[in-house]
Amino acid sequence: MQKRNLEPIFQNEDFILINKPSGLLSIPDREGKEDSLKNILREKYGQIFTVHRLDRDTSGLIVFAKNEATHKYLSQLFEERTVEKIYTGIVSGTLTEKKGSIDAPIAENSHKAGQMLIHRRGKTALTDYEVLEEFGIYSLLQFQIHTGRTHQIRVHMQHIGHPIVCDGIYGNADSVLLSAIKKKFKLSKSEESERPILNRLALHSSQLKFKDAQGKTHEYEAPLPKDMSALLQQLRKWKSH
Repeated sequence: MQKRNLEPIFQNEDFILINKPSGLLSIPDREGKEDSLKNILREKYGQIFTVHRLDRDTSGLIVFAKNEATHKYLSQLFEERTVEKIYTGIVSGTLTEKKGSIDAPIAENSHKAGQMLIHRRGKTALTDYEVLEEFGIYSLLQFQIHTGRTHQIRVHMQHIGHPIVCDGIYGNADSVLLSAIKKKFKLSKSEESERPILNRLALHSSQLKFKDAQGKTHEYEAPLPKDMSALLQQLRKWKSH
């Protein structure tokens, strides 16, 4: 795997913030065969501690600690839910309620490894959502999560019938093609088959806000990745026609 350009969005002697690309593991998996963001940072900066994680296919802001004291401090912030975590996502369909909260406990699916589900024996999970734009077949949403359950937004959106676009576990893995949006789509002569505009999970960790141990507020934003932006651009274009 080629070394990705993972320039920090911010770093000091205590922690480092990265805009993680989709498709890269946050931390090593059990087999440890694949590259992970943590390992890449470790090679470059030495000691690196996990504070939280993003799903492999989710892109966006993730913070790692550089020493044990900061690791303890930041982990506690995430545990106490004092970190503001905002995500941006594209979901299927049009929501009836344009703003709301999904409060539904999440547990591991005992029949399918690596999959989560809504279950009363699960852990509390709370997601606020707001519709930012609507395009008929898709909607652009902003999420704020108050808990950090595995696949939380994905499970909650499946639960209310509007899964995240390109979610092979909780929705539909199909890539988004321009021909599905553009009515008079024609393939260029040089191309044998259509290249998808988006072929990964349409979920991005866009904002993080927290106070460091000295009480200073840190607020960061990661712009939407090119593929998600390209899809939105096309949707806006064809909506205005």
